[in-house]
Amino acid sequence: MRQNEQMPDGRKAKGGNWIPAFCHIIGTLMILAVAASCLPVTIAHIKGNEVYHVVSGSMEPVIPTGSLVYAEPARPEEIAAGDVIAFWSGRSVVVHRVVENKTDAREFVTKGDANGAEDIRAAAYSDLIGSVSGHIPMLGSLLVLYTSTMGKVCAICFAGCGAMLNILAGRLRGAKESGNP
Repeated sequence: MRQNEQMPDGRKAKGGNWIPAFCHIIGTLMILAVAASCLPVTIAHIKGNEVYHVVSGSMEPVIPTGSLVYAEPARPEEIAAGDVIAFWSGRSVVVHRVVENKTDAREFVTKGDANGAEDIRAAAYSDLIGSVSGHIPMLGSLLVLYTSTMGKVCAICFAGCGAMLNILAGRLRGAKESGNP
């Protein structure tokens, strides 16, 4: 008996729907994977935070290389010794722990946890990006792909393949319902 034929009692034969279901599930998972990988950055920006990728081991083991860090706006006067801050040092963003907040000089003495000594140059209040409110290990390395053109193309293609699998699933279901094998 073929899958779309009627059984003697008038019911349609079941089975053979696993391919459309499989395509639909895989396609949906592919789209969700791309969306989920963008959520940590999107939510942070909605909340007014900045997001950075840690490229050195100066804050290990607390903040490992490859982590995604969240910097929320902070008033320099409210930063205390022991807080981790993000600040500009030339054209680079540095994430280090505050050793001392020199309010009179309007600067921070900072040090990376893994470094043997304090940073040579103090961070001026005007260079402060914000206080580091959290981090996600390894996610920074993944999301750095999205900053390159090739990474963006790959993410769009991956989501597009997921959408095409969903379209294929719908067409296979439609063909099965219309009686075409």
